[in-house]
Amino acid sequence: MKSMMRKGLTAVLAAGALMATAACGGVTEPGSNGSAASLPANSEKPAASTAAADKKEPVKIVWWHSMGGELGKAIDKVVTDYNASQTGIKVEVVYQGTYDESLNKMKASMDSKSGPNMIQVFEIGSRFMIDSKAITPVQTFIDQEKYDLSQLEENILGYYTFDGKQYSMPFNTSNPILYYNKDMFKAAGLDPEKPPQTFEDVKKAAASLTKDGKTGASFAIYGWFAEQFFANQGAEYVDNGNGRTAPATKSLVNSEAGLKTLSWWKDLVDTKSAVNLGRKTDDTKKAFLAGQVAMTLDSTASLRGIVDAAAGKFEVGTGFLPKPEGAAQGGVVVGGASNWILNNKPEAEQKAVWEFMKYLAKPEIQAQWHISTGYFPITKKAYDEQIVKDNMAKYPQFKTAVDQLHGTKLSKATQGAVMGVFPEARQLVEGAIEEALTAKKPPEQALDDAAKAITEKIGNYNKTVAK
Repeated sequence: MKSMMRKGLTAVLAAGALMATAACGGVTEPGSNGSAASLPANSEKPAASTAAADKKEPVKIVWWHSMGGELGKAIDKVVTDYNASQTGIKVEVVYQGTYDESLNKMKASMDSKSGPNMIQVFEIGSRFMIDSKAITPVQTFIDQEKYDLSQLEENILGYYTFDGKQYSMPFNTSNPILYYNKDMFKAAGLDPEKPPQTFEDVKKAAASLTKDGKTGASFAIYGWFAEQFFANQGAEYVDNGNGRTAPATKSLVNSEAGLKTLSWWKDLVDTKSAVNLGRKTDDTKKAFLAGQVAMTLDSTASLRGIVDAAAGKFEVGTGFLPKPEGAAQGGVVVGGASNWILNNKPEAEQKAVWEFMKYLAKPEIQAQWHISTGYFPITKKAYDEQIVKDNMAKYPQFKTAVDQLHGTKLSKATQGAVMGVFPEARQLVEGAIEEALTAKKPPEQALDDAAKAITEKIGNYNKTVAK
């Protein structure tokens, strides 16, 4: 079985699904794995603790992650606190660079078993993780002890659920919101308490805000935003139920939802109501904080940083992601990453990982993680923790993010698209947006070309995985 797993992994790696660089922001059913199937049911006492007692030493597990800087410090604290809270398990945490870098290191480690027990993977790498057959679905452990998933956020769990099975545990979760300068709104005669809700609202507001050398809006050319605009219109990004009822075979980026979005975006730039600053969200964020643009899009995880940086200069307002007037009901897709259990490790270690995953999901742990990072709590009761209530009072703008998440109705569109070549597809979509905004191609042609290229890559990937 392990040999089969390695062959399956090798085949997936040959598809080159994860060679493109991706940023912040899916999965279906693999064949069963012997290692996962042979795991015995939980006893009353946690299995990891039993194993540790038998060995007279803790079960050691290694967690690879991709959180640098202050986020990395927040992870270090979580792990330090966990290790101090019990003696049966010892977690070693290792930063492995970007999501792509970490996955590439995981691939190289599979045969030698020198890799981690648990790895943090960005959401668009989920399809690859399942096709690799290198993981034990967390559903295995959920079923063994009848773990109550209802305590977690349904809209967050939904992304990592396939055919009714939970494959990984959500960890760092965000979605995009509209940020706007309330002071500039007031100066332009706009109601600072009423952010634009539709594409048409944004266009009208941006035109009023563009004056005195300042521009109404700037949105980074980021594939994640394109994916969100589709979901917010209730539109699927790939065929076969967004790749969730069957493996995706065709890109839908050139559908009506895509054309409406790109045409609107290009019109804003062409009329100089918006300025194109390229692909980096950091560049649009800097322009927004400098008071050069009145509206921008960014992750909810950036909220605290943006509000703090604007303090003393202007008041930051937040609004839902806009959509075309009259669009179908939709919502946002969660971005971020989840944690996966690798199946080439002993059963006792896999069980220890599960125990640690449950710890990470506790309300008090999620509350602290949320306060430290700005990511959503994945556990509902975390919002009842006093530190979260205090933080919400200090940053009332975060209510927009929570309301947007809770207002999203789970559907195939809002669960998020699933395809093995997602990182590459994201790059191709960004290229298409860039071509349209810089007038190298009309929006329709740019999207048609991107859809064709993505569909070809999906086909090649599917053929390779099927071998």
